[in-house]
Amino acid sequence: MKISMTLPVMERGLDRARLQSWVRTVEAGPWHSLAMGERIAFVNPELIALLGACAVLTERVQLVTTVVIGPMHDPVWLAKQLATVDVLSGGRLSVGLGIGGREEDYRAVGADLSARSNDELARRARRLRALWSGEPIGSGIDRALEPRPTREGGPELLAGALGPRAIRKAARWADGLSGFSWRPDPHEIGLAFDRAREAWRAAERPAPRLSVGFWFAAGDDDPRAQISGHLRRYLSWLPASFVDSLVPTTGFAGDGPELRALLSEIESLGADEVFLVPTSIDEAQIERVGEWLG
Repeated sequence: MKISMTLPVMERGLDRARLQSWVRTVEAGPWHSLAMGERIAFVNPELIALLGACAVLTERVQLVTTVVIGPMHDPVWLAKQLATVDVLSGGRLSVGLGIGGREEDYRAVGADLSARSNDELARRARRLRALWSGEPIGSGIDRALEPRPTREGGPELLAGALGPRAIRKAARWADGLSGFSWRPDPHEIGLAFDRAREAWRAAERPAPRLSVGFWFAAGDDDPRAQISGHLRRYLSWLPASFVDSLVPTTGFAGDGPELRALLSEIESLGADEVFLVPTSIDEAQIERVGEWLG
């Protein structure tokens, strides 16, 4: 099982110097991938520009979008952007696609809210694959989209699907699952993995690649308070009372042996990769977790 690190894109302060420091620390550490996600109406940097920067700042780690909000993007434009990042990274890109959890991001860019569905996500995923495989752009343009990705058919596509219905639909187009566990809960993760395996079998597709992420804190002070602060900022669109109810159990706030035990249990469920999601911009935490994991 691969262990990977996520950039703290949902925290304030990711300027040029901090970004370079984080990326270089991850590149030099024990991490398989460097991951990042997408929001529009929030403090995070724009995803595709950030991917391009990370592509040229790294040589080794895989670059992963834990989620690109597929229906929010024009598919031709998105296909060209992601193919460009794939070329810049030398083929180190994996793309997680999802429908996103916040309508405000769609409204912010004038995207059609009726497109926020798993059926539309599947249609756009197929369009990406077709464009990356050399199908003509269309709209009177009888030529293929360029640059062409380094791999035939384009980068790996993972589904940012959580519920049973979304997982079943993802089996039609995705290479695997890019999941997330809020607690994190091995039982919940195992159920999602089992649903994915069954859905991919039913769709007569090759066995899915299975990944999952979860929040963590590993600071010197109060890790639970750190997670609490992150949740109250990141989930500010939800009722405060609901967020308060999440604080005691959401994310990992333990020590090294506890983290190793949790990861061992997730590995036993058949996970191919785990993404650790920081709740602070302090990079000393990733060095500490790297030491815990050896």
